[in-house]
Amino acid sequence: MQAGLVVLCLGYVLSQFFRAFLAVLSLDLERDIGATPEDLAFASGLWFLVFAAMQIPVGWALDKVGPRLTAAALLLVGGAGGSAIFAVATSPLHVSVAMGLIGVGCSPVLMASYFIFAHEYPPARFATLAAVMLGVGSVGNLVASYPTALAVEWIGWRATMVGLAAISAAIALGIWLSVRDPAKVGTEHKGTLLDLLKEPALWLIMPLMLVAYAPSAALRGLWAGPYLNDVFGLSTTQIGTATLVMGSAMIVGTFVYGPLDRVFGTRKWVILAGNVLGAVALTLLCVWIDYATWLSVLLLAVIGFAGASFPVIMAHGRAFVPPHLVGRGVTLLNLFGIGGVGIAQFVTGRVHAATAENGTTAPYTAIFAFFAVTLAIGCVIYLFSRDSVD
Repeated sequence: MQAGLVVLCLGYVLSQFFRAFLAVLSLDLERDIGATPEDLAFASGLWFLVFAAMQIPVGWALDKVGPRLTAAALLLVGGAGGSAIFAVATSPLHVSVAMGLIGVGCSPVLMASYFIFAHEYPPARFATLAAVMLGVGSVGNLVASYPTALAVEWIGWRATMVGLAAISAAIALGIWLSVRDPAKVGTEHKGTLLDLLKEPALWLIMPLMLVAYAPSAALRGLWAGPYLNDVFGLSTTQIGTATLVMGSAMIVGTFVYGPLDRVFGTRKWVILAGNVLGAVALTLLCVWIDYATWLSVLLLAVIGFAGASFPVIMAHGRAFVPPHLVGRGVTLLNLFGIGGVGIAQFVTGRVHAATAENGTTAPYTAIFAFFAVTLAIGCVIYLFSRDSVD
């Protein structure tokens, strides 16, 4: 099983890459195929929404079919196929179609790992294992920054996407060859997604799940690029360096969050403290929108660090999910986490378009304010949730 988890982690590296690389390609795609920031926000949002929508069938497939076939088949068709379409794109529509298909391919990879963790390891280790998988897999976030900028400069973005199609196919094959499905839980209980939705504890966790990951994912995945270019005039490689800093902070955050629930004996207050920090950093970014490049990059890094609470929120919700519904439980939570980013990208794309004529900084002030307000609302609702530590 260890070899299988390693290959699944490589698949998750790809998933993290695909949700973040548009920020680095934004200038090249605008020049070559006329893709505006609004077009790329739509394409990025489509990736997240398709990814989120796939969590329902993926959850069923994990429980019924197992992680091996589910992850291998979808990554081959969606990841490799979508990358190939992206490589030959001649319009923003083609990019959107490709991103949607890539979202299908990436949708089962992390949840397949979490499914294995839930069935093969003690519940008390779930948050730590989930954070390690997220942290190691987030190397893809780093690859989607400066290294991608260099690859695009050396061989062009089309050749880069061809390479990614080949890598996706190879990892899909590796999953098929190395992953072993865990034994199915023996139980007389039958259950559906509706049974999970009847759990009151989840309804106080899911609103924060909806908004907690959105600021870091949306800013790192797209808006950091146009913001740093429009406001500070940074080049593609400079944007790559800045997003590398933010991506590194996101990775550090996952490893810091992972064991804290056991250190402090609480998940709720660890999660709440981190997300309040993220809301404060977003507010300061609004206030100091064009003060200095170094300060903006620093605040983006803080937002990335604070937004890494995803696996601990997942573990918090996982505590209220019965064993025979683990697949559907973790994918339901993931639906909210990833779906929130997709919704945010569609909203912020419209916000950018509506405020673009009000000055260079106005669109980004509005975008950062949107994330600050929604995150604050999520934190208020989460205050009433039940704590859980295994």
